[in-house]
Amino acid sequence: MTHTIPDPHTILGAIDLANRAPSVHNTQPWRWMLGSESIHLMADPTRRLQIIDPDGRDLLLSCGAALHHLRISLAALGWRTTVHRIPNPSDPDHLAAVEMHAHESSEEDIALAGAIAHRHTDRRRFSSWPVPDGHLELMVRRAARAGALLVPVTEPGTRMILTNAIEDAARTQQEQPGYAAELAMWSGRSRVTDDGVLATNAPSDQQRHGDTMMRAFPGGTLAQTETGHGESDGGELLVLATLLDDPASILRAGEAASAAMLTATDFGLATCPLSQPLEVAGTRVAIRDQVLDGVAFPQLVLRTGWLPTAAPPVMRSPRRPAEQTIDYLPGIRPPCR
Repeated sequence: MTHTIPDPHTILGAIDLANRAPSVHNTQPWRWMLGSESIHLMADPTRRLQIIDPDGRDLLLSCGAALHHLRISLAALGWRTTVHRIPNPSDPDHLAAVEMHAHESSEEDIALAGAIAHRHTDRRRFSSWPVPDGHLELMVRRAARAGALLVPVTEPGTRMILTNAIEDAARTQQEQPGYAAELAMWSGRSRVTDDGVLATNAPSDQQRHGDTMMRAFPGGTLAQTETGHGESDGGELLVLATLLDDPASILRAGEAASAAMLTATDFGLATCPLSQPLEVAGTRVAIRDQVLDGVAFPQLVLRTGWLPTAAPPVMRSPRRPAEQTIDYLPGIRPPCR
């Protein structure tokens, strides 16, 4: 590689951070293809959930989050990126081609990259402390810059519609053939694994935090956080949406989810993406029509709030080593590490 692009070790370090991106049930359904002057994001269809994600929306969202993590990591290291999304229509697994150009890192780049190591999905109860409007507004602005709408659902009646849809989706999936088996395949994992949901990071049964039903994971052992006596859960719900429902838009929604969650993490907030109500066709339509007034396609629900001060840290979710997620275009030699 020439001096006009990052050296191989910088690229491998950025991919290490990109692989920390959230993905549905920590499936990490992506691969990176390295060329002489570009990085290519490839979907890994072998890691798609066949029952839970039949149309591949969760896979695209997950890959979009990894793409944003990569861009932020490179930006913090002094490299601006130009992204060509869905560059090869004849190859639906080729999701993005990333070109790199030297630039001066901004404070925002460094702050969001620093949040990557601290962001994790937290499925526990949140405290009653309200999330400041300014925090939500910045999450909304950064999601918009990444290419998607982020809509805080604060009106009580509209929030009830959303939480009812979450509960309806959970009930529908529990009755779906193959759902429980597929979920069990990717959950209840031990700490020596490199993918899937750790038993220690998922609740042991289906739980409701305030008005929000959380997904139940088989084999979970996560204990609830202690809150004050009678204290309610103050978690905010935000719907991530796009004006179109094509692969490029869904990929951008994943990028926006990453931008919003890293922003929340930088503020010290906990986050939990909720994909379940969008995995069921009926509840997705209900959210589009009744929460978004039919003007946008919902792609993900984000839950965010403050953990109680006494909440212990949860275990870091496992990730595959970077080398296991990388391929090289013909003629490109892997660097020595």
